[in-house]
Amino acid sequence: MADAHPAIYTIPAHRAFADALAKGLLALHDGRKDDGLALARGIVLLPNNRAVRAVRDAFVRRAEGGLLLPRLVPLGDPELSEVLGSALEPIGLGADLPPAIAPMERQMILARLIQQERARIGDPVETGEAFRLAAALSRTLDQLIIERKSARDLAALRDNPDHRDLSGHWEKALALFSLLLERWPAELAARGRIDMAERRDIMLARIARRWTEASPDRFVVAAGIATTAPAIVDLLRVVAHMPQGSVVLADLDKELGPSEWEAIGGFGPALRPDGTRAPASPTHPQYVLRRMLDRMNIHPDEVATWRWGGEHDSRKPRGRAISNAMLPPMLTGRWQELKADQRSLAGVTAIEAATPAEEAQAIAIRLRETLEAPERTAALVTPDRALATRVTAHLKRWGIDADDSAGQPLSHLPPGTLLMGLAGVAVDRFAPVSLLALLKHPLVRAGEGRLEWLEQVRRLDLILRGPRPAPGLSAITALIEAAEGPLRTERAAIRDWWRRLAEELAPLEAIGSGTATLSASLEALRTAASTLTAERVWAGHQGHAAADAMSAMADAAPLGPALVDAASMASILGQSLGGVAVRPPQGGHPRIAILGLIEARLMQSDLMILAGLNEGSWPALPEPDPWLAPSVRTALDLPSLEQRIGVAAQDFANGLGAPRVLLSRARRDISAPTVASRFWLRLRAMAGDAWREDHALIGLARMIDRLPPVPRARPPAPMPPQDSRPRDIAVTDMDRLRADPYAFYAAKILRLSRLDPVDAEPGQAWRGTQSHAVLERWMREGAPGPERLRALATEMIANAPAHPLLRALWQPRLLAGLDWVTSEVAREAQDGRTILFGEEWGHIMRGGVKLRGKPDRVDAHADGSLAIVDYKSGHAPSVKQTEAGFALQLGLLGLIAQEGGFPQVQAGTMVSTYEYWATGRKEKGGIGARRTIAQPGGGRGKIAAEIMLPMIAGFFDEAAARWLTGEEPFTARPHADAPVYTDYDQLMRLDEWYARDDGGTERIDG
Repeated sequence: MADAHPAIYTIPAHRAFADALAKGLLALHDGRKDDGLALARGIVLLPNNRAVRAVRDAFVRRAEGGLLLPRLVPLGDPELSEVLGSALEPIGLGADLPPAIAPMERQMILARLIQQERARIGDPVETGEAFRLAAALSRTLDQLIIERKSARDLAALRDNPDHRDLSGHWEKALALFSLLLERWPAELAARGRIDMAERRDIMLARIARRWTEASPDRFVVAAGIATTAPAIVDLLRVVAHMPQGSVVLADLDKELGPSEWEAIGGFGPALRPDGTRAPASPTHPQYVLRRMLDRMNIHPDEVATWRWGGEHDSRKPRGRAISNAMLPPMLTGRWQELKADQRSLAGVTAIEAATPAEEAQAIAIRLRETLEAPERTAALVTPDRALATRVTAHLKRWGIDADDSAGQPLSHLPPGTLLMGLAGVAVDRFAPVSLLALLKHPLVRAGEGRLEWLEQVRRLDLILRGPRPAPGLSAITALIEAAEGPLRTERAAIRDWWRRLAEELAPLEAIGSGTATLSASLEALRTAASTLTAERVWAGHQGHAAADAMSAMADAAPLGPALVDAASMASILGQSLGGVAVRPPQGGHPRIAILGLIEARLMQSDLMILAGLNEGSWPALPEPDPWLAPSVRTALDLPSLEQRIGVAAQDFANGLGAPRVLLSRARRDISAPTVASRFWLRLRAMAGDAWREDHALIGLARMIDRLPPVPRARPPAPMPPQDSRPRDIAVTDMDRLRADPYAFYAAKILRLSRLDPVDAEPGQAWRGTQSHAVLERWMREGAPGPERLRALATEMIANAPAHPLLRALWQPRLLAGLDWVTSEVAREAQDGRTILFGEEWGHIMRGGVKLRGKPDRVDAHADGSLAIVDYKSGHAPSVKQTEAGFALQLGLLGLIAQEGGFPQVQAGTMVSTYEYWATGRKEKGGIGARRTIAQPGGGRGKIAAEIMLPMIAGFFDEAAARWLTGEEPFTARPHADAPVYTDYDQLMRLDEWYARDDGGTERIDG
């Protein structure tokens, strides 16, 4: 017969819940003389599997000579129906119930229904977005089921005139939600399934009814459960009134009085004189417990304090300080009246780091310090998975392998990234970046042949550098099979290898075409992953998780949308894999734990580090519900989105109860300054002078990787032997030799050339090369006229391997620049100046060095003298640069021409004009500009043509004698005012010596 007084207790925040619970249950049941198996026969109901592990570990810590544990049953497990059937009622409790629908099947069906209904109302949605909306719809359906709301309640709400003031967006979403809610039962019935939440609630209701009719002949304890779900609350009410039943809450605040409870939201139907309920405060850490007690018809005063403590308890004043810090907003004015013992945070310190990297470093140091004390334990609790990963990596420097028990999303682990990489290749239709990233994945061809595989991928990497080829495998095949072009050796070496690889990747092309079904796309991904990795992708606990996720998607795919494009396929895959948390197998450090918020519930260590205390992280921003407006959720009495903040506050208060606590945050993240968590700000404001920051720990974090002062390095100045110095130089290389001899050394002696980026957009240099090629073809055809030049340019742009937008933006400017060239040529022709030749090599021998060059254009004046023309798509060199010896190209070409180095020019012919023709936009508007460097007689800031060649020859002879035929070292950047060549900055280790004095500060003259 049920007891009239409920047996309900709480373990305060300053006590370790799992240890206190285990100690109390051992004291109550293990010592019975009449029944030594009383503990083993009992049942302990817990919120989830993680709580089961925490309580089990607490029992093990107290099992000195062996122990038979009670049955630990998780109520929040997704497979709750099976757990209840085996652990609570072995005989057919749910035999008559249909099985629950699998979560992936449910999401696929809902995505199809959403697409169908949206298409019917003329608002189609792509498949990936429908899949995302289906996940949100699943959560909302579960909340309706848990709160015992039906389509009838939703219809009544829509018919109520008081709730017709929704905006058009929310009205449309509510109408669509109602339609889907009406169709969903038929979909379930057609498959003989019911929702998992509904099946669980039915099972819980049957348990509650059976225990009401006949109490179990063993003790039953419901511990650490905090929920407002009616089915669970009903079961807890029954347990609390059973003769051998009890409910043990975590962290119910016994310090709160009637006014505080009313400020949180009130207790009972009417606390105010006018019979109304106080406004709810769902962000308060006690809100969920308060509402749960309300539904159980139990007043907080009826809750007793659990008598037993644990191994990781702090002092009682800590509990009072936590209670005061978490007061409802309207009562925080009391902080000014608090005495020192009521705001005491003895044992709690804080650090405020500059960056997340510094925060992780400081946390790792504190965790390492904890291990210096025997038997001392420490736990990092944070919802920031990136921070947890950083800390894990830092700990490895000391050989500490600390597992992050919250796990990592499967999409971030090697099997998941491989599958995502395959989908990315299909989306991008084998674009070089995606393809090379896939082929370099650590799981691809792992094992004995990995090095040979990477060598072939390296060759493909070289071939694919530069502008992107056309989409598809055939374009890459044509690029490799081409007989002409650069990298002939590399292309020949990988032809057979690429043919085999292309066959393995061919199934992915169907995904990119958008004509494949979801089932076929998944099968193509699975087959390609298996082939590329020789099945290694499915090995280990991570691989098993990936195999399970892909199987679940493949099994459910026929129930979902019919066709799926590549982008939607990648989106669906990313959402599915991202929703799977893969936790490491047991085997991490026994005294260091890294936990998420869920994993940390009911657990405590000697040191608790609560990290990532920034708004948006802890607490996280509530995820909006795209289906039900906030006012609709309130009218239906569904849990508000802000209630999740209250749960995060409860997690924070629980962590604060440890003997020693370290709070941490970073003042900025990777992109912007951060805002301190409301919990951090509350605690700091309440503590006042009792707030303590550990500046020494931040100092250690900054010092641990600080390097000692490094003396200034000297610029490199290699001095190769004579036989290694080139005796053949192009006119375009002379400027580099004089301005930066080291850059010349790296390019011409070491033969190191800058690689184009992979999948690069055509840059200015590429555009300039293509423009020169068009002008060369036009000149070889005899410069027939502007129409032909425009036709050649249009043909080149149409075939250019560039984004259509880039081609569209470039074409008008290029055509305008070429029109300007033809107009200038025509104008010069009226004065007797004609094009003699262009883009043809010539050379001379001078001082034992072969000087060669290829002018863009050589014109003949009416008087027989020559004009050297160089096209520029950007800025042209100035006269001052030429006079300083850093822009010698035009002069050296004139020198070759005067000495008869070009077959078309007779030796001794006068070169009278040196010009740059810039085809780009001018600063003051318009297209095209001519800059004359030298002309007869000079004047107006120009060099006299009569002295041009002697000056240029002097510069050449000096440079050749110093660096090519002499023994001058090739010093890096000897001239601060010379043009800068940046391709070899890293090779010359520029940052170690340039623009610095001996003390490591910047040189003013640099």
